[in-house]
Amino acid sequence: MATRLDQALVVDTALRLLNETGLDGLTLRRIAKELDVQAPALYWHFKNKQALLDAMATAMMRRMVAEADTLAAGPSASWQQWITDACRTLRGTLLDYRDGAKVFSGSRFTDTTHAGPLEKYLRFFRESGFTVAQGVNAYTTAYHFTIGFVIEEQGMRPGPDGRRGNFDLAEREAWLAPDHPLAAEAGWELFGNYEERFELGLRAIVAGLEHTLRSP
Repeated sequence: MATRLDQALVVDTALRLLNETGLDGLTLRRIAKELDVQAPALYWHFKNKQALLDAMATAMMRRMVAEADTLAAGPSASWQQWITDACRTLRGTLLDYRDGAKVFSGSRFTDTTHAGPLEKYLRFFRESGFTVAQGVNAYTTAYHFTIGFVIEEQGMRPGPDGRRGNFDLAEREAWLAPDHPLAAEAGWELFGNYEERFELGLRAIVAGLEHTLRSP
């Protein structure tokens, strides 16, 4: 019996294959083969790969919103805690997919799932003394840090687990050490300790937001 195609099935299949192929290897032809259909059949649902990526990012957002509703700080929490929790949830979701941050970055959502959390965050910021513009700048500063951090992190650890196979930190250190000893030593920090460095960077950003955005 032929597979009955719909957008949800194609998106679910694409997200599953993403962990196997990475973004560059994820093609409509590859997805069609997995679904045992001809590639042109997918164009009834997605006019091109970017349209599919938009739908994949939207599916990731739906999952993120569900997790945020479960894990979010309570109504009495500070805006600092709210924004920290949001960025942790964002990073955790993106890391569950190979090249998840690249898929998410620059995509246009295909429904309004994202609008509810944004409305909630902006209302919370306004109640904390920010203007809407200040709330937007506070959230997007932390959001962009998270996206950029995960893109770099996944460049070194492309799958949900493990390090890129062709990158050896000891080899890098030996290569650089004779002429650039500090750069050589820095590799262990630059390309490791991602959890600690993400938390440190996030704290630094959140700590500076109120002073920067509320300064005259």
